Amino acid sequence: MLSDLVIPAAAEGLSDRIQAALDAKTKPQGSLGAIEAAALRMALAQDDERPSADPARLLLFAGDHGIVAEGVSAWPSEVTAQMVMNFLAGGAASTVFARTNGVEVVVADAGVASDLPEDPALRRANIAKGTKNSAQEDAMSAEQLSAALRFGADLAAEAADAGVRTILLGEMGIGNSAAAALVAHTIEGIDLGPLTGPGAGLDAPGVDRKREILARAAARRLPDGGKLAPLDALAAYGGYEIASMAGAVIGGAAGGCAVVVDGYISTAAALAALRARPEAAEHVIFAHRSHEPGHRLMLEALEARPLLDLDLRLGEGTGALLALPLLRAACDMLRDMATFESAGVSDKDA
Repeated sequence: MLSDLVIPAAAEGLSDRIQAALDAKTKPQGSLGAIEAAALRMALAQDDERPSADPARLLLFAGDHGIVAEGVSAWPSEVTAQMVMNFLAGGAASTVFARTNGVEVVVADAGVASDLPEDPALRRANIAKGTKNSAQEDAMSAEQLSAALRFGADLAAEAADAGVRTILLGEMGIGNSAAAALVAHTIEGIDLGPLTGPGAGLDAPGVDRKREILARAAARRLPDGGKLAPLDALAAYGGYEIASMAGAVIGGAAGGCAVVVDGYISTAAALAALRARPEAAEHVIFAHRSHEPGHRLMLEALEARPLLDLDLRLGEGTGALLALPLLRAACDMLRDMATFESAGVSDKDA
């Protein structure tokens, strides 16, 4: 996956130096819990003993899914384009949270099926208008997948070149919880039953129908079970916004950024990226545990501890934006909090 992009390792000994710095702060060792872990991860991601969460940028990818024709969503595909317009107008939850946090938003049409008007603020991949119906055929070709990965990687590289230190991932796409479930199932072998949830509001019979559709779709490529390689899974069952986010994980890591993964959909993208390029792992921070039932299973497969658990299930990068103040606090603590020595405070071993 994007094999031309080199993901540099953090400087030798940096982890030990950061841990020693954290342990020397005026507090019992480990008493700030996950905030200390976040400070360490930010330092390793940026290869910097004085990391910063800012500037931060939200990359918000939108795409449509042909499998919606099978009845996997309570909403029609046209809503994807309508929400893109809402993002551009600043009226969505994610754009409100971005303003609250002083975060720049880049809205990207990775593969929206409906026509969108010209807007200088909209970035366009120009690959295809939505994926094919993955219950019947592969969602995209290998060439289309490569273009989507590159699109996401290029937007992440552009952010890094502009001095962005933290990239937040967000998405919008009717039907993308079905695609995410299929990607996670076929890459990781997680059972489709618990991976399949209500998405954007299916009732219980709708979830049962969705589960049957996804089982049939998975059997198209894996009639006897088994797994697919990450790229094969993305091409067979992913979406253009999911593939673009996977590319952004790799591009952000190659650019020395911290990459904050939002919820269920973006975690499926991160799963694909990290299984293909495990060296990107030290750049990735998981923002929250979604209310979508399968998210916990993906996080467990990645041995990831998210920062928040707020019963969120919206997507759009909302959880990543809400986690950003914690990352700011973690970085500020590492940079600015006094040590026992500098503050003239006796530690327990004195």
